[in-house]
Amino acid sequence: MNGDELVYRRVFRAPRELVWRCLTEPAELTHFWGPSGMDTPIDGIVVELYPGGRFETLMLGEHGSHRMVATFIEVVPPERLAWVEQATGMHTISTLDDLGDGRTAVVIHQRNVPEPMRTPEARAGFLTSLDKFEERLAHLVQGGRT
Repeated sequence: MNGDELVYRRVFRAPRELVWRCLTEPAELTHFWGPSGMDTPIDGIVVELYPGGRFETLMLGEHGSHRMVATFIEVVPPERLAWVEQATGMHTISTLDDLGDGRTAVVIHQRNVPEPMRTPEARAGFLTSLDKFEERLAHLVQGGRT
């Protein structure tokens, strides 16, 4: 792994199909996309789920906003999702591994990560988004809806 790469790993207590759905549907992404303190309204999310399709999010917080504009480069339901961000050239590859017991291991590998996103503070912020994702999945697994 190079200095401009980051890897995050998390095991979720949710079936792989549900994890995939949450990562690819705006109605789910709105609940957890972005670090703690940022909201991502559903009308700021675009998911065209095919290679060459757009993936856009708009995160809003009290200190400003951040728009991500990316292009999907790989879509393999329900196991692999990859995109490249247009502004930075950062590649993100998410791999979902069904552990066979109702749990899913997710590995997020980012390459060409801009320096500001590699700081300890930025990495800690990314982990809070994974915490929000875990909370959303737990809610859905327990039969919750919105």
